[in-house]
Amino acid sequence: MNLAVGQTLSAPAQMVRPEMMHVWAKVLRDPNPIHTDAEAVRARGWGDRVINQGPSNVAYVMNLLMSEAPQARLAEIKVRFLDNVFGGEMARPAATVRSIEETAQGRRITFDITLQADGRLVLDGEAVMLAPSA
Repeated sequence: MNLAVGQTLSAPAQMVRPEMMHVWAKVLRDPNPIHTDAEAVRARGWGDRVINQGPSNVAYVMNLLMSEAPQARLAEIKVRFLDNVFGGEMARPAATVRSIEETAQGRRITFDITLQADGRLVLDGEAVMLAPSA
């Protein structure tokens, strides 16, 4: 893994598939109908498309980090949810290396993370990965 401070990692945009929200709702035991029923979203005045679950949005960023640094492990992640992600939108995660430190546990790599949906910033935060020393 050859990462440098300031380097930005990104993944191709992926469609947020409404049918997967049904799967996530079961896995997360999340009965909130805004994830599976567009009428529930409409009734709240939030549009006419189902809304993706927050943990699913975080997973886009986690998958990017794990694919770029498979020998590292995710040690910390902190996020802010800034907007909803709707079914049919294109989600694009990114992570920029903020710092790399050598520690007794190995390399501590801190990233500034984001998720955009159809060009809107919908999530930001910080992730820390621990990797074997170089």
